[in-house]
Amino acid sequence: MADPYQNNRYQQQGEDAASDATEGHDEEDQMYEGEYQGIPHPDEVKAAQRELSEQYEEIMEDCGHGRFQWTLFIVLGLALMADGVECFVVAFVLPSAEKDLCLSNAEKGMLGLTVFLGMMVGAFVWGGLADKVGRRRCLIVALTINCVFAFLSSFAQGYGFFLFFRLLSGFGIGGSVPIVYTYFSEFLQMGKRGEYLSWLCMFWMIGGIYASFTAWGIIPRYGWGFSMGTEFQFHSWRVFVLVAALPAIISLVGLTFMPESPRFLLENAKHDEAWMILKRVHDTNWRAKGQPEKVFTVTHIKAPKTAEDEFIEIQSATGTAVQRWAVRSATLCKLVLKNVASLLSAELRITTLFLAIIWFCMAFSYYGLSVWFPDMIKHLQNEEYEARVKVFHGERVERFRFNFSLENQIHREGEYIRDEFINIEIKSVTFEDSLFEDCYFKDIRSSNTVFRNCTIRSTEFINTDLWKDKFIDCKLENVSWHENKRGCHLDAAEENDVLIYLVSFLGSLAVLPGNIVSALFMEKVGRVKIIGGSMLVSAGCTFLLFLSFSQAAIIAMQCLFCGVSAAAWNGIEVVTVELYPTSKRATAFGLLNAMCKLAAILGSSIFASFVGITKVIPILLSFVALICGGLVALKLPDTREKILQ
Repeated sequence: MADPYQNNRYQQQGEDAASDATEGHDEEDQMYEGEYQGIPHPDEVKAAQRELSEQYEEIMEDCGHGRFQWTLFIVLGLALMADGVECFVVAFVLPSAEKDLCLSNAEKGMLGLTVFLGMMVGAFVWGGLADKVGRRRCLIVALTINCVFAFLSSFAQGYGFFLFFRLLSGFGIGGSVPIVYTYFSEFLQMGKRGEYLSWLCMFWMIGGIYASFTAWGIIPRYGWGFSMGTEFQFHSWRVFVLVAALPAIISLVGLTFMPESPRFLLENAKHDEAWMILKRVHDTNWRAKGQPEKVFTVTHIKAPKTAEDEFIEIQSATGTAVQRWAVRSATLCKLVLKNVASLLSAELRITTLFLAIIWFCMAFSYYGLSVWFPDMIKHLQNEEYEARVKVFHGERVERFRFNFSLENQIHREGEYIRDEFINIEIKSVTFEDSLFEDCYFKDIRSSNTVFRNCTIRSTEFINTDLWKDKFIDCKLENVSWHENKRGCHLDAAEENDVLIYLVSFLGSLAVLPGNIVSALFMEKVGRVKIIGGSMLVSAGCTFLLFLSFSQAAIIAMQCLFCGVSAAAWNGIEVVTVELYPTSKRATAFGLLNAMCKLAAILGSSIFASFVGITKVIPILLSFVALICGGLVALKLPDTREKILQ
């Protein structure tokens, strides 16, 4: 029989031992329960990541800046250039496409917004995936989608297919901006990061210039197209859509020769792959500098391993191929969404909020005014054109043959008896309360021409585009149409005003001074001062629009605004890269860039609705947005001496 006293003594000794083992420790200092599963403590992960950041910066300084970075600079610059081109493609082809595809005003507006909608979703999706799958892999897939659907859109004969293909094309190219900046920044050392990211921004400007020049040189050349019967038409604007995809195609080819970001690989515990890439960067740069004997001395890089790595490895090794794919896809979505949610954690909440305000305010004003400037110029042109209109009242024309074009005229209460209208163009002409009797219309091309409250008797229309929809409240008696042109038809003189190309070209070219200044002073002045100062100066530029009453004045203000805004954009993109850790950098950039596209949709829609009504509201809206964004930007921390985390 056991002694109760002895049992109590052993129990007391056990309690004393436990007390000795835990003496001096709080409950928070007890053993981390994940340690039993081999999962590192979060504090250990953070410490390892800090150590990795410092070591990686030393490695990049040892690798130097040379041929490898410049090659990557060109390849990624072309991807960024493709994004710039995408923003202009629809605007350039719309005047021709609206005739070729018979687009209504609502359909035209939807087409322009759909591209930005695709880019918005693409930025969010590809940015999130790039932090989990890899920068290079995601960028290759995104550009492939853009190229494929841009190619298909050029052959789409119907509005629905064209809209769908441009949506998916925008979805693909939407990933370029968040991935390009994230990818390139991870090959740069701290002292050169701000400057070279700013130089990279110039490719967006080059994209605008490229789009303007190619559109100007291709779209008005109607002989460059071909047709297969009446059902398939391939006009010159479709050739431009194909040419616009060339930067993305060249970048895609170049990316096949580029490696993954070693910083991403190290973050995901892929030490050997990262080491090989860093050695390649080192050897490429030093061979180009004439020092091939310089040896890459790094032998060990500390790479933290997280619970997510273990989780994916376990899941990828179980079940059938389909099950593994389904589980990995579901897990990937969860990890991406978890990463997005982490942007609102206590550590990053204020940063994300401030940057979201800055991105939104800048994009709302910039894209809103980018639409408003050319629309306002077009409105002024139309006012001048209408001011020169010729009005004919009560004229009577009998047995006359019209063999000359009619343009910018209004005919009221006229009588046209046994007249012939043969092989002429009727442009911006209105017939009101007029009589046409025994008339003959043949081979007529018209634009912006209507017959309102007229009486048409015993009249023939042969090979014209004057259909019944152009006769408003008219009385038609014994009227016949023969061989009339069905559908919509391009009009070279009307639809290809060089103004749209010239304004876009000047606006893109005006970005050059802002790019140069920001690149040269990004490290000297600092990102925060460049962003805040540029946004506040841009706000001042908007007020000068109150003094702009001519086309030349508006174009000058557009150039000034675009030039100053470029510096702000460069600073915003640099500081966004630097304020987030590697595991969240592309996700954050993608989320903020998606918000930028949302602001672009809202700004362009709102500003365009006030053209011809008032310019006070667009100016005040842009002024308030820029002031708000500029003041918030001044609250951001200075990141010039910040090592990428």
